[in-house]
Order: sequence, then C-alpha cells, then structure tokens
Amino acid sequence: MKIAIAVTDSELSPQVAGHAGQARHWLLFDCQPGAALPPGQRVQLTKEQLPHHFQDDGPHPLHGVEIMIAGSAGDGFLRHMTKWGAQVLLTGETDPTLALRKVLDGEALPDTRFDITTTLCKLRDLFSRH
Repeated sequence: MKIAIAVTDSELSPQVAGHAGQARHWLLFDCQPGAALPPGQRVQLTKEQLPHHFQDDGPHPLHGVEIMIAGSAGDGFLRHMTKWGAQVLLTGETDPTLALRKVLDGEALPDTRFDITTTLCKLRDLFSRH
C-alpha cells in the first residue's frame, strides 16, 4: 500500500504539513503487510505538479498512492484525489512517522488543527475545475 504524507521542507525533522493542495514536499511510503516500517522516499513537486495546478495531462509522482495524509485540504483537493483513487486523511498529528504508524495500526488520527488557508481554499474551491 502506497501512503504519501505532506510534510514541511525541513530535512532534519519534517512535520505533517497543512494545505495539501499546495504542498511541495511529500514522504512516500510503500508499506507491505507484516513488514517493518519502510523509510520514506522524499518527493518534491514542481509548481506545475502541485494538485492546485496539475492539469492531469501526464504522469504524476503521487499517482498510485492509496492514502494521503495532511494537516488540511480544501474540498477541491479532496475531490481531485478521489478521482485519482486516493483516500485523504486529515490530522492534527505533526509527526509524520507517528501518523503513519497510527494509520497502519488502524488507530484514529488526532483531529485537525485550525488552518486559515483551509477557509480560503473553500472559497477558491467554489470555482475549482475539480
């Protein structure tokens, strides 16, 4: 199962990032049942690859991901990722490894924290092509 987590740009201690549609940095995990937690592969998206801008006109580094984890996301992002076949989980958890472990263990993620950009995204999503 492929799981992608939106993260901040910090190399040393990335945190779960909010505003998934604008997240450039992702950790991609290819998890196998019964196997140890794999190391995350860092994926950096270009501006054109950001879900807010991507035209679905070619391959994308996050295609094939089954679960996406982020701190916040607008309705347009949620609809767009559903078209890709990905389930989006939003959380207030800041540690990407802990969030991943909770998902793999079937535990509930902490509720999201307030993010003003989500409110702005909801307004933008009223006019979104997704």
